Amino acid sequence: MQVVTGSDPIVSGAIEPSAAPPAAARQDWRILLVVFWLTSMVESLGVSQVFALTPTYLREMGVPEADRLAFVGLFSSLVFVVGMPIVPLWGVWADKYSRKVVIVRSALVEVAVFGLAALAREPWMMALAVLGIGFQLGNTGVMLAAIRDVTPHHRVGTTIAIFGAAGPIGFAMGPVLAGVLIDGAGWAISNVFALSAVFSMGTALAVWFGTHEVRPAVVPEGRTITLAFGAMRSVLGDPIVRRLFLIYGVVFLANQVSRPYTPVLVEDIVGAGTGLAASIGLVMGAASLVGALMAPLAGYLGDHIGFRPVLVVALAAGAVASLLMPLMPALAPLAGAALLLGAAAATTGAMVFSLLATEVPIERRSQTLNLVYLPLYVAGLIGPAIGAALASITGPQGPFVAGAIVFAAGAVAVASMRVVGSAGSAGESGREGAPTPLA
Repeated sequence: MQVVTGSDPIVSGAIEPSAAPPAAARQDWRILLVVFWLTSMVESLGVSQVFALTPTYLREMGVPEADRLAFVGLFSSLVFVVGMPIVPLWGVWADKYSRKVVIVRSALVEVAVFGLAALAREPWMMALAVLGIGFQLGNTGVMLAAIRDVTPHHRVGTTIAIFGAAGPIGFAMGPVLAGVLIDGAGWAISNVFALSAVFSMGTALAVWFGTHEVRPAVVPEGRTITLAFGAMRSVLGDPIVRRLFLIYGVVFLANQVSRPYTPVLVEDIVGAGTGLAASIGLVMGAASLVGALMAPLAGYLGDHIGFRPVLVVALAAGAVASLLMPLMPALAPLAGAALLLGAAAATTGAMVFSLLATEVPIERRSQTLNLVYLPLYVAGLIGPAIGAALASITGPQGPFVAGAIVFAAGAVAVASMRVVGSAGSAGESGREGAPTPLA
């Protein structure tokens, strides 16, 4: 049988879509946005603490300095070793059976992951905890698809920008909260992870009891594996989606190569004594917060001057910031460079999310948004491994230089793309079926 996706039928096995009842009839979009925003923020808060505190945690566990830098990068790759292959399955299960169950599943996995991190006393235990983060993956795209299905069309851009800010805010709050609790209240790192586990349990309960099930406009039928491969072919077969995924993948790759080593740069400046956790929180937290605040502004600029110019500027700024990071001699200029880097990443993400949510045909929208973080997973698997190899040779400076090269390559690629429409100009980006700015 065939699945009709837009104007082109895609042969994907025994699949027969069936219409779903309107989701908005039962679920208030504002309540859904609040609950899902908190869910995404708490997840990012906990994961950011894992990334920010792992270098210090490994040193406390007695890992030799010669091995610690390599471990930091390799641990970051572990997240995606398990997570990436099963992400398409979570999207299919969400559309076929229950988005709500898939989202709650992710929150409960967070409870287990952060709990295990709190109990870790050996590097292999921390490695297992980080590996478990991979099982959390697959929920953001599902939440994004559900929000899109119940939100009035004239509010889609603003709503998606608000939801998109949840992750960066969580990444900002995580290290800052950890710094306050560790340096201010004398908490151990393990206690910080335990608190994140409690927060995650709260979001699981909020989603389960505070929201209704939101079914997609087209509910797939057939074997799960067949549906997953069909969704991948359908999404990646669209040239517009491929280009947008490539752009987002470039940004993620640059971040994943260098981000694990930001705490190491901070440690080189302030030392390993009291105040390290707070300093890491300042640099990483402020960068994520500024990135979150930049997302709505980026959408506004894209609407008025075009998406491609904003993308090129953001990618170029990311290259400059990445080059500056290892050159900063003090904490304040390092934080400034990190702010620029976070703003560049958030700007790209805000426009890619909005384009995918508004330009992809409704028959393919849920599949596409379910896989919206696929570029992150690919980059997250490759990037930290590249960073670890470079750091073992050059120290923490090498990954940032590599990240700058990747950002610059992305800017050149976007600048050279042929423009066929003006979806990023005033009056175009909010319409269904408006031409995309990149083709």
